[in-house]
Amino acid sequence: MRKDIHPDYREVVFHDLSCDFKFVTRSTMGSREKITHEGKEYPLIKIEVSAESHPFYTGKHKIVDTAGRVEKFRQKFGSVGSKTAIAAG
Repeated sequence: MRKDIHPDYREVVFHDLSCDFKFVTRSTMGSREKITHEGKEYPLIKIEVSAESHPFYTGKHKIVDTAGRVEKFRQKFGSVGSKTAIAAG
């Protein structure tokens, strides 16, 4: 294997800013910031969303009712300008 062509693969701390959750993993990402976590100093990578705060993983996601939106549109505008109404007529 050639030397000096691979990025530095080391342990880093990812900090989820939305819920103040920190976890240690290995990464090639670089950072100028450092943090002491569990008595050891690591590079710090700040992120907005992780599995700890993402709505899909926390079970707090919202279900969007698209069928209701289509029905509202049809009630408001009827068949005026509808391609399906032109094709049916």
